[in-house]
Amino acid sequence: MKREGKKTYIRVLTIAGSDSGGGAGIQADLKTIAAHGCYGMSVITALTAQNTMGVFAIHPVPVEFVRKQLQVVLGDIGSNAIKIGMLFSAELIEMIAAELRLSGASHIVLDPVMVAQSGDKLLQDEAVAALKATLIPVAELITPNLPEASVLLGRDITSRDELFDAAVEISRLGCANVLIKGGHLKEGDCDDLLYMAATGETITYPTRRIETDNNHGTGCTLSSAIAAGLGKGLSVDAAVAAAKKYITEAIASGANYSIGEGHGPVDHFYRFF
Repeated sequence: MKREGKKTYIRVLTIAGSDSGGGAGIQADLKTIAAHGCYGMSVITALTAQNTMGVFAIHPVPVEFVRKQLQVVLGDIGSNAIKIGMLFSAELIEMIAAELRLSGASHIVLDPVMVAQSGDKLLQDEAVAALKATLIPVAELITPNLPEASVLLGRDITSRDELFDAAVEISRLGCANVLIKGGHLKEGDCDDLLYMAATGETITYPTRRIETDNNHGTGCTLSSAIAAGLGKGLSVDAAVAAAKKYITEAIASGANYSIGEGHGPVDHFYRFF
Protein backbone atom coordinates (compact mmCIF):
# COMPACT_ATOMS: atom_id res chain seq x y z
CA MET A 1 0.00 0.00 0.00
CA LYS A 2 1.36 3.41 -0.98
CA ARG A 3 0.79 5.96 1.78
CA GLU A 4 -0.35 9.45 0.88
CA GLY A 5 2.55 11.75 0.03
CA LYS A 6 5.18 9.00 0.21
CA LYS A 7 7.47 7.82 -2.56
CA THR A 8 7.67 4.15 -3.44
CA TYR A 9 10.27 1.79 -4.83
CA ILE A 10 10.50 -0.23 -8.02
CA ARG A 11 10.11 -3.68 -6.46
CA VAL A 12 11.93 -6.64 -8.02
CA LEU A 13 11.54 -10.13 -6.60
CA THR A 14 14.08 -12.88 -7.19
CA ILE A 15 13.04 -16.52 -6.81
CA ALA A 16 16.26 -18.51 -6.79
CA GLY A 17 18.84 -20.50 -4.85
CA SER A 18 21.37 -19.07 -2.41
CA ASP A 19 25.06 -19.04 -3.37
CA SER A 20 27.18 -19.06 -0.20
CA GLY A 21 30.11 -17.77 -2.25
CA GLY A 22 28.17 -14.63 -3.18
CA GLY A 23 28.82 -14.70 -6.92
CA ALA A 24 25.58 -16.11 -8.30
CA GLY A 25 22.02 -16.90 -7.26
CA ILE A 26 20.11 -14.78 -4.75
CA GLN A 27 23.24 -12.88 -3.77
CA ALA A 28 24.09 -11.84 -7.33
CA ASP A 29 20.44 -11.01 -8.01
CA LEU A 30 20.08 -8.69 -5.03
CA LYS A 31 23.36 -6.93 -5.84
CA THR A 32 22.19 -6.39 -9.42
CA ILE A 33 18.75 -5.17 -8.40
CA ALA A 34 20.31 -2.70 -5.96
CA ALA A 35 22.79 -1.52 -8.61
CA HIS A 36 19.79 -0.62 -10.78
CA GLY A 37 18.19 1.48 -8.07
CA CYS A 38 15.41 -1.00 -7.31
CA TYR A 39 14.17 -2.63 -4.10
CA GLY A 40 15.12 -6.30 -4.00
CA MET A 41 13.13 -9.08 -2.36
CA SER A 42 13.89 -12.79 -2.28
CA VAL A 43 12.23 -16.19 -2.22
CA ILE A 44 14.95 -18.75 -1.55
CA THR A 45 14.37 -22.13 -3.21
CA ALA A 46 17.56 -23.95 -2.20
CA LEU A 47 20.68 -23.51 -0.11
CA THR A 48 23.98 -24.38 -1.72
CA ALA A 49 27.40 -24.94 -0.21
CA GLN A 50 29.27 -23.17 -2.99
CA ASN A 51 32.40 -21.20 -3.70
CA THR A 52 34.39 -20.19 -6.77
CA MET A 53 35.48 -23.80 -7.26
CA GLY A 54 32.03 -25.37 -7.49
CA VAL A 55 28.85 -26.54 -5.79
CA PHE A 56 29.62 -28.97 -2.97
CA ALA A 57 26.11 -29.58 -1.59
CA ILE A 58 22.50 -28.57 -2.31
CA HIS A 59 19.79 -28.42 0.35
CA PRO A 60 16.34 -27.84 -1.23
CA VAL A 61 13.98 -25.64 0.77
CA PRO A 62 10.67 -27.47 1.46
CA VAL A 63 8.11 -26.58 -1.20
CA GLU A 64 5.51 -25.37 1.31
CA PHE A 65 8.04 -23.01 2.89
CA VAL A 66 8.90 -21.61 -0.54
CA ARG A 67 5.16 -21.14 -1.13
CA LYS A 68 4.84 -19.23 2.16
CA GLN A 69 7.76 -16.93 1.27
CA LEU A 70 6.17 -16.18 -2.09
CA GLN A 71 2.70 -15.57 -0.69
CA VAL A 72 3.74 -13.25 2.13
CA VAL A 73 6.06 -11.14 -0.02
CA LEU A 74 3.63 -10.71 -2.90
CA GLY A 75 0.65 -10.35 -0.56
CA ASP A 76 2.19 -7.45 1.35
CA ILE A 77 4.81 -5.79 -0.85
CA GLY A 78 3.89 -6.89 -4.36
CA SER A 79 6.27 -6.61 -7.30
CA ASN A 80 6.94 -4.66 -10.46
CA ALA A 81 8.98 -7.51 -11.93
CA ILE A 82 10.12 -11.02 -11.02
CA LYS A 83 13.28 -12.94 -11.89
CA ILE A 84 13.24 -16.73 -11.55
CA GLY A 85 16.44 -18.76 -11.31
CA MET A 86 17.31 -22.11 -9.71
CA LEU A 87 14.23 -24.23 -8.94
CA PHE A 88 15.62 -27.79 -8.70
CA SER A 89 12.45 -29.97 -8.66
CA ALA A 90 9.25 -30.53 -10.65
CA GLU A 91 7.06 -30.08 -7.57
CA LEU A 92 8.62 -26.71 -6.84
CA ILE A 93 8.28 -25.53 -10.44
CA GLU A 94 4.61 -26.47 -10.61
CA MET A 95 3.85 -24.73 -7.33
CA ILE A 96 5.59 -21.50 -8.33
CA ALA A 97 3.82 -21.44 -11.70
CA ALA A 98 0.45 -21.88 -9.99
CA GLU A 99 1.13 -19.19 -7.37
CA LEU A 100 2.31 -16.67 -9.96
CA ARG A 101 -0.83 -17.23 -12.00
CA LEU A 102 -3.00 -16.73 -8.92
CA SER A 103 -1.18 -13.55 -7.94
CA GLY A 104 -1.48 -11.98 -11.38
CA ALA A 105 2.25 -11.18 -11.34
CA SER A 106 3.71 -9.63 -14.48
CA HIS A 107 7.10 -8.95 -16.07
CA ILE A 108 8.47 -12.39 -15.23
CA VAL A 109 11.98 -13.20 -16.46
CA LEU A 110 12.86 -16.90 -16.39
CA ASP A 111 16.53 -17.89 -16.32
CA PRO A 112 16.29 -21.69 -16.68
CA VAL A 113 19.27 -22.54 -14.47
CA MET A 114 20.31 -26.12 -15.11
CA VAL A 115 24.08 -26.32 -14.72
CA ALA A 116 26.47 -24.17 -12.68
CA GLN A 117 29.57 -22.51 -14.18
CA SER A 118 31.59 -25.32 -12.60
CA GLY A 119 29.54 -27.97 -14.43
CA ASP A 120 27.54 -29.01 -11.36
CA LYS A 121 23.95 -30.05 -12.11
CA LEU A 122 21.32 -27.77 -10.56
CA LEU A 123 18.06 -29.11 -12.04
CA GLN A 124 16.64 -32.60 -11.70
CA ASP A 125 15.88 -34.42 -14.98
CA GLU A 126 12.14 -34.73 -14.29
CA ALA A 127 11.94 -31.00 -13.60
CA VAL A 128 12.63 -30.08 -17.24
CA ALA A 129 9.21 -31.35 -18.37
CA ALA A 130 7.50 -29.35 -15.61
CA LEU A 131 9.46 -26.25 -16.59
CA LYS A 132 8.30 -26.54 -20.19
CA ALA A 133 4.68 -27.37 -19.37
CA THR A 134 3.92 -24.97 -16.51
CA LEU A 135 6.48 -22.22 -15.95
CA ILE A 136 7.70 -21.15 -19.39
CA PRO A 137 4.15 -20.14 -20.42
CA VAL A 138 3.96 -17.79 -17.39
CA ALA A 139 7.12 -15.88 -18.31
CA GLU A 140 7.42 -12.73 -20.39
CA LEU A 141 11.03 -13.57 -21.29
CA ILE A 142 13.18 -16.69 -21.04
CA THR A 143 16.99 -16.41 -21.12
CA PRO A 144 18.62 -19.81 -21.84
CA ASN A 145 22.29 -20.22 -22.70
CA LEU A 146 23.22 -22.75 -25.38
CA PRO A 147 23.40 -25.83 -23.09
CA GLU A 148 20.02 -24.87 -21.56
CA ALA A 149 18.46 -24.31 -24.98
CA SER A 150 19.79 -27.72 -25.99
CA VAL A 151 18.12 -29.39 -23.00
CA LEU A 152 14.82 -27.62 -23.67
CA LEU A 153 14.81 -28.69 -27.34
CA GLY A 154 16.32 -32.14 -26.91
CA ARG A 155 19.13 -31.51 -29.41
CA ASP A 156 22.53 -29.82 -29.40
CA ILE A 157 22.61 -26.10 -30.20
CA THR A 158 26.22 -25.19 -30.78
CA SER A 159 26.54 -22.71 -33.67
CA ARG A 160 25.49 -19.14 -34.42
CA ASP A 161 23.45 -20.35 -37.41
CA GLU A 162 21.19 -22.39 -35.13
CA LEU A 163 20.23 -19.57 -32.76
CA PHE A 164 17.25 -18.19 -34.68
CA ASP A 165 15.53 -21.53 -35.26
CA ALA A 166 16.16 -22.49 -31.63
CA ALA A 167 14.65 -19.24 -30.35
CA VAL A 168 11.55 -19.65 -32.50
CA GLU A 169 11.07 -23.22 -31.33
CA ILE A 170 11.50 -22.30 -27.66
CA SER A 171 8.93 -19.49 -28.06
CA ARG A 172 6.40 -22.12 -29.11
CA LEU A 173 6.62 -23.54 -25.57
CA GLY A 174 4.54 -20.52 -24.53
CA CYS A 175 6.95 -17.65 -23.83
CA ALA A 176 6.77 -15.03 -26.58
CA ASN A 177 10.21 -13.52 -25.97
CA VAL A 178 13.38 -15.63 -26.03
CA LEU A 179 16.93 -14.39 -25.42
CA ILE A 180 19.48 -17.07 -26.33
CA LYS A 181 22.86 -16.24 -24.83
CA GLY A 182 25.87 -16.96 -27.01
CA GLY A 183 28.57 -17.20 -24.37
CA HIS A 184 29.14 -20.89 -25.17
CA LEU A 185 29.70 -20.30 -28.90
CA LYS A 186 33.05 -21.74 -29.88
CA GLU A 187 33.89 -19.38 -32.71
CA GLY A 188 34.49 -15.61 -32.51
CA ASP A 189 32.45 -13.34 -30.31
CA CYS A 190 29.55 -14.42 -28.07
CA ASP A 191 26.59 -12.57 -29.58
CA ASP A 192 23.15 -12.98 -27.99
CA LEU A 193 19.92 -13.23 -29.98
CA LEU A 194 16.50 -11.91 -28.91
CA TYR A 195 13.40 -13.21 -30.68
CA MET A 196 10.02 -11.52 -30.07
CA ALA A 197 7.27 -13.77 -31.39
CA ALA A 198 4.51 -11.12 -31.23
CA THR A 199 6.18 -9.11 -33.99
CA GLY A 200 8.52 -11.71 -35.46
CA GLU A 201 11.39 -9.30 -34.80
CA THR A 202 14.90 -10.55 -34.12
CA ILE A 203 17.64 -8.46 -32.53
CA THR A 204 21.26 -9.52 -32.27
CA TYR A 205 23.41 -8.01 -29.53
CA PRO A 206 27.07 -8.02 -30.64
CA THR A 207 29.16 -8.97 -27.63
CA ARG A 208 32.91 -9.04 -27.48
CA ARG A 209 34.40 -11.97 -25.62
CA ILE A 210 36.29 -10.90 -22.50
CA GLU A 211 39.01 -13.34 -21.49
CA THR A 212 38.59 -13.81 -17.75
CA ASP A 213 37.85 -16.55 -15.21
CA ASN A 214 35.60 -14.10 -13.33
CA ASN A 215 32.37 -15.11 -15.06
CA HIS A 216 30.49 -16.78 -12.22
CA GLY A 217 26.87 -15.62 -12.00
CA THR A 218 26.72 -13.86 -15.36
CA GLY A 219 23.37 -15.44 -16.26
CA CYS A 220 21.85 -14.58 -12.89
CA THR A 221 23.13 -11.02 -13.17
CA LEU A 222 21.86 -10.51 -16.73
CA SER A 223 18.37 -11.82 -16.02
CA SER A 224 18.07 -9.73 -12.86
CA ALA A 225 19.17 -6.62 -14.75
CA ILE A 226 16.52 -7.31 -17.40
CA ALA A 227 13.86 -7.74 -14.70
CA ALA A 228 14.90 -4.41 -13.17
CA GLY A 229 14.53 -2.75 -16.56
CA LEU A 230 11.09 -4.24 -17.11
CA GLY A 231 10.08 -3.15 -13.61
CA LYS A 232 11.05 0.41 -14.52
CA GLY A 233 8.77 0.30 -17.54
CA LEU A 234 11.24 -0.47 -20.34
CA SER A 235 10.15 -2.59 -23.29
CA VAL A 236 11.61 -6.08 -23.57
CA ASP A 237 14.17 -5.10 -26.20
CA ALA A 238 15.19 -1.93 -24.36
CA ALA A 239 15.51 -3.84 -21.06
CA VAL A 240 17.69 -6.47 -22.73
CA ALA A 241 19.89 -3.84 -24.39
CA ALA A 242 20.43 -2.00 -21.09
CA ALA A 243 21.14 -5.25 -19.24
CA LYS A 244 23.60 -6.37 -21.90
CA LYS A 245 25.54 -3.14 -21.51
CA TYR A 246 25.55 -3.56 -17.73
CA ILE A 247 26.76 -7.18 -17.70
CA THR A 248 29.45 -6.51 -20.32
CA GLU A 249 30.86 -3.64 -18.28
CA ALA A 250 30.55 -5.62 -15.02
CA ILE A 251 32.52 -8.50 -16.53
CA ALA A 252 35.18 -6.14 -17.88
CA SER A 253 35.58 -4.41 -14.52
CA GLY A 254 35.52 -7.69 -12.58
CA ALA A 255 38.34 -9.08 -14.72
CA ASN A 256 40.72 -6.79 -12.83
CA TYR A 257 40.06 -8.54 -9.50
CA SER A 258 41.16 -11.81 -7.93
CA ILE A 259 38.89 -13.65 -5.49
CA GLY A 260 38.95 -17.37 -4.74
CA GLU A 261 40.77 -20.07 -6.69
CA GLY A 262 38.17 -20.70 -9.41
CA HIS A 263 35.54 -18.70 -11.27
CA GLY A 264 35.20 -15.34 -9.53
CA PRO A 265 32.24 -12.94 -9.72
CA VAL A 266 31.57 -9.98 -11.97
CA ASP A 267 31.82 -6.47 -10.51
CA HIS A 268 28.17 -5.70 -9.76
CA PHE A 269 28.87 -2.22 -8.37
CA TYR A 270 31.41 -1.00 -10.92
CA ARG A 271 29.30 2.14 -11.46
CA PHE A 272 29.67 3.21 -7.85
CA PHE A 273 33.11 2.21 -6.54
